[in-house]
Parts: sequence; C-alpha cells; structure tokens
Amino acid sequence: MNTIETSSVLYTHYERKEGNQQTTHYCPGCGHGVIQKMIASAIEELGVQNRAIFLSPVGCSVFSYYYYDTGNIQCSHGRAPAVGTGVKRVLPDSVVVCYQGDGDLAGIGMTEIIHAANRGEQLTVFFINNATYGMTGGQMAPTTLLHEKTLTTPFGRESERDGKPLAMAEVIASLDAPAYVRRCAVSSTKELLRTREAVRIGLKNQVDKLGFSFIEILSPCPTNWKMSAVESRNHIEQVMKQFYPLKTFVDKRPENVCIKNNSFPLMNDDELLSLLTGDLTARSFESPVIDSPKTITIAGFGGQGILSGGTLLANSAMAHGLDVSWLPSYGPEMRGGKASVTVIVSDSSIPSPLDEKPDFLLAMNGPSLQYYKDKVKTGGTIIVNSTLVDDEIGRDDVNVYGIPATAMAQEALIPSAASVVMVTSLAVLSEVVSVFSLKESLNASLKRRELLDANMDLMKTAENYITSNFLVNNYNKKV
Repeated sequence: MNTIETSSVLYTHYERKEGNQQTTHYCPGCGHGVIQKMIASAIEELGVQNRAIFLSPVGCSVFSYYYYDTGNIQCSHGRAPAVGTGVKRVLPDSVVVCYQGDGDLAGIGMTEIIHAANRGEQLTVFFINNATYGMTGGQMAPTTLLHEKTLTTPFGRESERDGKPLAMAEVIASLDAPAYVRRCAVSSTKELLRTREAVRIGLKNQVDKLGFSFIEILSPCPTNWKMSAVESRNHIEQVMKQFYPLKTFVDKRPENVCIKNNSFPLMNDDELLSLLTGDLTARSFESPVIDSPKTITIAGFGGQGILSGGTLLANSAMAHGLDVSWLPSYGPEMRGGKASVTVIVSDSSIPSPLDEKPDFLLAMNGPSLQYYKDKVKTGGTIIVNSTLVDDEIGRDDVNVYGIPATAMAQEALIPSAASVVMVTSLAVLSEVVSVFSLKESLNASLKRRELLDANMDLMKTAENYITSNFLVNNYNKKV
C-alpha cells in the first residue's frame, strides 16, 4: 500500500500569529494549498530543497514563508520577478520560485513580469489565476471575466469601460525568450495530474538552465466567488476554461524542439514512403487466426478512455494486416456521459460496421454491463472492470473475467488509461490481437506522447496480473 505523506519541504507546524498553528490561512476550498503542495513535492523530487528560494508577494499567498522550509523572501507587491532576477544574478545555481496571483502579476506587477520574461530570466513563475483580488475583498482583477460581478464592478465587468480580461499565458507566449508557457487548472482529478506535471517541468527547466518558465493555473476562490468548493470547481470547468483554454503554448525542452539543421542524413525514397504511409503499415506482425469476423464492444462513460481504447485495438489489428472497422457512439457530454466503441476485426472485407451482438464485451462500468451483457453471443466473452462493477452477470453461456482496471490505472497515476488495461486483457485472453502488436501500436494511438512509458508499464502490469491469477470461466456470480 502506498502512503501519502506531507513533503519534507513543508513545515509540520506553522509558527504564525500566536504560537504554533497547524491550520493554514487559506479559505476552505481555495486552490493555493493544493498548488503549493505540488510545488513542495516537485522541489523534494528534484532534490533542490537546499537551493530553492520561494518568493512570496503581496496577496493571499503572502504567508507562504510560514509553510516552506526553503529560502524565503517577502517581495513588494508585483515585484517578485525583479527580486528573482537579482537572486539569480547573485546565486545562479539557486532555484527561484515566483508565486504570484493575478492582481499581483497581471496588474501591479505587469512591467516586472513582461521584462523578466522578455529577458528569458532563469525563473519559474507560477501565476495563480482566480480572476479576483482575493486578499483585499474581491475587487475586479485584470483577469476578471466579462459580466462578472465584483466589489468594483457590481453590475459586471464591461469591455467598453474596463477592457477585456488579460490572457497572460498568451501574452507571455508571444515573446521570443520564454522556454515553457502552459496553462492548467486544479478543477478536477485529471487537471490536478496535468498541473502536477507542469509544476515539475517548470522547476526542472530551471534546474536544467533552459530559461524562463511560466505556468498559469486556474484556481478556485469560493469565498469571493460566493460559491461552495464544488460549485467553484464547476465554474472553472464550465466558464473560465471557455475564455482561458488549457494548453501548452511554448515548450522548448530539447526533446520537443524540431531539428532545424542538416546534421541528420536525408531519407531515401523507401524511408520517405514508409513515413508518409504511416508507421503501422510499414510494420507487420504475424496475423492471429480469425476464422470469422470478431466484434468487440468497449463501453463505459466519457473520461474512461473508451474511444482511445478502441483506437489502440484498431491500430493493433491493422498492424496484423487485418481489416478493421471502428464505430464510436457517445453523448454530448465531455465527461460522464455514455460512451462506447465497436471494433470489428476480420481477415476479409467487413460488409458493415454495425453489429449489435458482440463476441467480446469490455464493460467499464455497471450501466454498460447491464445494457450490453445480454447482447453478447453465446460462447462469447465479457471482461468486467471489477473496480467499479459489482453486478450479477446472470449468464452461464459466456466467459467472464473480472479485471481491476480502474484501480491499476489510478495506481499508475493515469486514470483515463483504464481502457488500456482492458484492451491488454482482451489480447491476453483471446487471439484477436497480440500483446506485442498492442505495445508497438501504442505510440501511434496516444494523444499524449509524454505518457508513453507510463502506459507501456501499465500494459505490462495488466499482462502480469492476468497471467498470474486463476480466473474462472463460465461462472455466474458477482465479479
């Protein structure tokens, strides 16, 4: 069992006000505490605690020096980048964290941040965007959205009077010097994982002396937004992200920079043709024995990687030289709605992508199992995500396997990869595709290539689990 512990970079007691206090000064539901824990964990992971200097500006994070067991400097309002510049010039091996809010950075400190970014200073700036002057009561900030009501805009922000909100990540990205510019959020589990990744990259860039890193983080302020903690996170997802899209704007790390010189030899015609026709068609594997078309349905809810799992399966089958159809079905919701994909694999032409009686069902949740289980052909196979499903199968004419896919994916810190576990299970338990072709097809199937190694390890974990556990076929009980 993994134990989650507080980072050693954070003090265990906060010596502020009267005596030792263990409660931070942040309001319930505030994003600052979560973000600062991520920064502390990254500092510890990179082994730079003795070199780290945390710059606390004026704002809600003003008391950060009570929390961080690092070097700490209290800066004047908006001046953290100027102070950080001085620190780096004197102590070039230090790791400087500029932690600033939207009023501090985009309002009072606009001059400092723009010129520090334009010079490409070796700094890591975390810009906490909660669209309000939080500490002083909730006045309009440079990032306050249009029509949003604040103490100084009681009828809502108007573009004619107040100007439009400042999109700081885009502003910084317009400069030539910055090495890394990214916007993320702390509004959901998925976004927390992405933010943690961005925090680590931003700090490692400074350790590697790559230049100026700017990470904007959309963060909730339930107190000034007059919302509950849950409502404030929904506000980020449904409102703020529409104006402030989450993306990586600049990434000049060596592994992400295109080669612009002629140090590599030119490809010959065969190599170029292989590249243009796709990586998978240039590679082939021994085809499994498919005596008749096989239909595989993967079903669950949006956010479980349903369509991605189908894509991986389809690419793997094509690598075997098989004919493939891929038919998705999903609702209008981005996450949480019904989602399914039907993949048909055959060694001959497929007359139609429609087949309502699958040979294999990969059920990612209970509702999907209940909807599809009676449709599976007699003698077929149902693979159930046993982490989320505890339902009766009610059939003794199919093979049933329970795989804790979600638990495996969560342990690997990529929850959306539960479908990768399920597709790997299919490959081990059947002869539709091989595990080897799945692994070789993974790179072409992933949208986020930086997660390739983690997904590859997860596939190996799934393979080991299946081959080392005695799973009983043809049983009719809870899985």
